[in-house]
Amino acid sequence: MTTLEIRDLHVSVGDGADGTKEILRGVDLTVRAGETHAIMGPNGSGKSTLAYAIAGHPKYTVTSGSVTLDGEDVLEMSVDERARAGLFLAMQYPVEVPGVSVSNFLRTAVTAVRGEAPKLRDFAKEMKGAMDALAIDPAFAQRSLNEGFSGGEKKRHEILQLEMLKPKIAVLDETDSGLDVDALKVVSEGVNRFGSTGDTGVLLITHYTRILRYVKPDFVHVFAGGRVVAQGGPELADELENEGYEKYVKAGASS
Repeated sequence: MTTLEIRDLHVSVGDGADGTKEILRGVDLTVRAGETHAIMGPNGSGKSTLAYAIAGHPKYTVTSGSVTLDGEDVLEMSVDERARAGLFLAMQYPVEVPGVSVSNFLRTAVTAVRGEAPKLRDFAKEMKGAMDALAIDPAFAQRSLNEGFSGGEKKRHEILQLEMLKPKIAVLDETDSGLDVDALKVVSEGVNRFGSTGDTGVLLITHYTRILRYVKPDFVHVFAGGRVVAQGGPELADELENEGYEKYVKAGASS
């Protein structure tokens, strides 16, 4: 069974010139195939830092702890090796790549992950099916990657990547950011399709509970002060909706 295991993870940011700041202060988390985990917490609690540290962003330095995927040391892998091993990050603010079409980007990514280029006809059919499921206009495939995309288009494209690349573990950072209700439903359906196979795990990072009306988590973890300060089932998200993060922020500050 696919398992992402994070143990006592400490992560800092900074180049040393102006000092470094510890963001994550001992995170423990295990995500298995067939599970959807929601990470919730206020701004600055370390949620996105966890996502970028897992993906290998150079801005973030792991000072201690471990991250393994199916027993393999993720921290020893390069960024592209992590992707080929089955880790996927949907970024909160995906970058624009002028001159590279969505279609070419996806075919290149699929080739890298699968180890061989798919036949053009097969790839086109597969991409069209995934785009139809996400209510994406076929003309979208020829647009430059993320250039001039609305917030909703960026998020739909990330779920399109998810459906095409079929990673083992998907880390989705603020996937609900900037979405209207209709786009939120479409994106949530895509996340649910991905997670319903039983062969994959989802780590969903969000501020708000609204996406959890459509994507039902098995586990909810509350981040505060750079660590997990509470965890439970979907009922914990309901509590956060009603009561907010205040008591958890205090718990994070005192621990």
